[in-house]
Amino acid sequence: MKLLIPVKRVIDYNVKVRVKSDGTGVETSNVKMSMNPFDEIAVEEAVRLKEAGKAEEVIAVSLGVAQCQETIRTALAMGADRGIHVASDVALEPLAVAKLLKAIVDRESPELVILGKQAIDDDSNQTGQMLAALLGWPQATFASELELGDGTAKVIREIDGGLETIDINLPAIVTTDLRLNEPRYASLPNIMKAKKKPIDELTPEDLGVDVTPRLTTLKVEEPAKRQAGVMVGSVAELVDKLKNEARVI
Repeated sequence: MKLLIPVKRVIDYNVKVRVKSDGTGVETSNVKMSMNPFDEIAVEEAVRLKEAGKAEEVIAVSLGVAQCQETIRTALAMGADRGIHVASDVALEPLAVAKLLKAIVDRESPELVILGKQAIDDDSNQTGQMLAALLGWPQATFASELELGDGTAKVIREIDGGLETIDINLPAIVTTDLRLNEPRYASLPNIMKAKKKPIDELTPEDLGVDVTPRLTTLKVEEPAKRQAGVMVGSVAELVDKLKNEARVI
């Protein structure tokens, strides 16, 4: 079985995001970047499936600027076998990403695509669903447990108020939730080995996909700062403020 794992380069989750002074976006210059945390979970799950003998090859793919190769190298150090980089300086929207991934799926013919349920930069939560629709494949989103069978996959999903267990036929799309696993840290020997693993370079033109943006960002601004709380002297004063100032009762 061949597994395809898309990984995205995003601002590191420990970094406080700052809006540009002109309001055109967020500041990314001289900012630490890393792999999207949900995609790390996807890579870890794929590597575990390979270690368990359920898969023969794990392919990491990333779309975007040249620095995305660093993200692919991280996936290779975690245990992926090879990488694919689709180079583009255009800001890729979820539909464009899904179309590019579909073209790669058509070339590589994986039996399972595992990707993060969303990226922490745009929080779109769209790519996996769009890819499943374009391919006509079954999908299991927000997976907290994944078990492969003979041509099928059993997935436990996180839903509002509980868990849902479903069986889907392969090939399929699975998106990961936080509780699926705990990603490993890449060891120094594996980081060194990752430098020798192959990364194929493609462009959207090679895949026949138009990635022209369909959306225009008008303005980006920080949320309003919360006002300081007020200490009250009695329950009666609290009720008065809730009723007349906050107007919530």
